[in-house]
Amino acid sequence: MRKIDEYKNDISAGTLDERLADIYFSDDEVSYEKDRYIKALDSFREIFGDNPVELYSAPGRSEICGNHTDHQHGEVLAASISDDAIAVAGKAEGSVRVLSEGYDMIEVSLSDLSKKDDEEGTTAALIRGVLYSMSERGHKIGGFDAFITSNVLGGSGLSSSAAFETIIGSIISGLYNDMTIDPIEIAIIGQYAENVYFGKPCGLMDQMACSVGSLCHIDFADPENPVVERLLFDLASHGYSLCITDTKGSHADLTPDYAAIPLEMKDICSYFGKEYLNELTLQDILSNIKELRSATSDRSVLRAIHFFEECSRVREICEAIKQNDMAGFLDVIKASGDSSFKYLQNVYPNHDIRNQNVSVALCVSDVALSENGVARVHGGGFAGTIQAFVRNSAVADYKAAMDNVFGEGSCKVLNIRKYGGIRVF
Repeated sequence: MRKIDEYKNDISAGTLDERLADIYFSDDEVSYEKDRYIKALDSFREIFGDNPVELYSAPGRSEICGNHTDHQHGEVLAASISDDAIAVAGKAEGSVRVLSEGYDMIEVSLSDLSKKDDEEGTTAALIRGVLYSMSERGHKIGGFDAFITSNVLGGSGLSSSAAFETIIGSIISGLYNDMTIDPIEIAIIGQYAENVYFGKPCGLMDQMACSVGSLCHIDFADPENPVVERLLFDLASHGYSLCITDTKGSHADLTPDYAAIPLEMKDICSYFGKEYLNELTLQDILSNIKELRSATSDRSVLRAIHFFEECSRVREICEAIKQNDMAGFLDVIKASGDSSFKYLQNVYPNHDIRNQNVSVALCVSDVALSENGVARVHGGGFAGTIQAFVRNSAVADYKAAMDNVFGEGSCKVLNIRKYGGIRVF
């Protein structure tokens, strides 16, 4: 750990520019990040005092391929992104105190890490759950103070909650375990905190992408022991950027739409006496399609077919990445998005056909991009965001086209970051 002024002097003098450029991609971003880190250091000192600290970062994530496959023990490809949460953290006695910019102070005592029912759905639950799981897994834990600031947009499908869980896990790994806790384990700990303490039955994809970094191919056939393959892919070297557009659609009343996807896939499983679709094959569906349509529903059948084809696309896009095949990468993205729209059917809710923000965004993207990129629904769907891989020469025009529809600043230009949760310096 170092004194706050030591960090500030090194940042101001440019001593740490190379490291920041390595994390945030370009010299253009370094100036912004330097100001951001200095402000975070000042905020910590104002809140907690002039104590020795360390600096941590955890990225948001973007789902690249594998739309709605993880809950059926399928395969996904996700990526950590350039937007991140950063933390200034120092050791403390007896408790964890966290102040996230724009929110109230949260304090969790180390003397009682049991689940609190009245904490469900709160940030305190996430912190307590991470601490409990760390301890149960045999890792050292201890008190700390942390100031956290994040530019990962909440509610955008970029997993701000998973970034938060990852940065808490990374702080504990750094302050008390010399950064020896494996990123995969930190992801599993984050999922435990969200499932058990926070009360949200999420999968593991979000936490894994935030914690592991870069492109992350995950096979959930055994969800207790997922097979994780980290892939390096430099979009910039191919002349492309990742653009995420917030379509400003409301997520209100969409819970039944999200819940229907795994439930309808489970209907198909039940017909065969199975629990998850990965226990079946595409041929099982096609050979029994007449009976399945009668016993379940046409949409259930279509969603099951999407699952098998989507898992195959994940393997295909991973191969394209290994071959450095950008054209093949884009082809799979396009096919995945088309399948989500036509077969998974998670682009707009069928009970509200008047409001189709995501459909409009995809349509405008197709017109604006032409041969300069591809766009697809992002994450859970029905509202929220779309994702586009855009040729750099067309980014400014594409951003202008999307902002014209959804408002200034709706389209954000990102990159795929090679680091997951890290101690920055």
